[in-house]
Amino acid sequence: MTTREILHKMKEKAGFGSSDTGKGKSKISGRHITHGYHLVKGKSNHEMEDYVVAKFKKLHHHDTELGLFAIFDGHLGHGVADYLQSHLFENILHEPVFWTHPEVAMKEAYRVTDDKILEKAVELGRGGSTAVTAILIDGVKLVVANVGDSRAVICNHGMAKQLSVDHEPSKEREAIESKGGFVTNLPGDVPRVDGQLAVARAFGDGSLKKHLSSEPDVTVEMMVEDTEFIILASDGLWKVMSNEEAVNSIRGIKDAQMAAKHLTDEALSRKRLLWFLYCHWNSRRSYSCGLF
Repeated sequence: MTTREILHKMKEKAGFGSSDTGKGKSKISGRHITHGYHLVKGKSNHEMEDYVVAKFKKLHHHDTELGLFAIFDGHLGHGVADYLQSHLFENILHEPVFWTHPEVAMKEAYRVTDDKILEKAVELGRGGSTAVTAILIDGVKLVVANVGDSRAVICNHGMAKQLSVDHEPSKEREAIESKGGFVTNLPGDVPRVDGQLAVARAFGDGSLKKHLSSEPDVTVEMMVEDTEFIILASDGLWKVMSNEEAVNSIRGIKDAQMAAKHLTDEALSRKRLLWFLYCHWNSRRSYSCGLF
């Protein structure tokens, strides 16, 4: 048994494979910023393939606090998503231009990380992962990046605004075909790259990589007085709820962990397995995050 397999067994023994919950808070003076998360495995007959990052990190040399949040939705195995959880943010923050040009840093770090994943294909397996990442800088500036169909939605004064781009094969058919690939659209099924993958961009997936991209779309958003919360979610949520439905279902919930559980329960009631990240912000500059 490899070290990775041993670590995964330890996570399952600790309950990670079935359910997990937790919370934390920021240490920014004068602001109430918390995060919470709640995960429950759905009824799928394979092991958990989704991984999460939800934490605040103090960088003393920059006198800055970063909120690091991400959902990695793995497919055909957990190896790539597990690797992203451990390495992607580290690679982003090591980019020399992160503080001056975060969009450039995000794109370069995604590329470097995907190259390393492909080099480790024997160890990590043949699968891949989508990703949506968010870095909150001092509770004010939010930098969001994504590949695949996980989505970021912000709520400003009750209105939902999507910050990410759904990378669907049907929308990127021309780019895929220009690389020698094709997109199938069979009756009763979703469009797929080369008849296999239901997203046009992803980490890993070495057998399809000639026809796939791992370049993220990046958005920078400033938190303002009427910003209420942010949701990061895998495709499981968006297949059963619109942006507006998701926003409206949690507007009245102030506790991040409770909001996480509420949306998890709602998703399970609609027979989907997913991760969410919920961030709440109100006019009193109180802020909470929950991953579910």
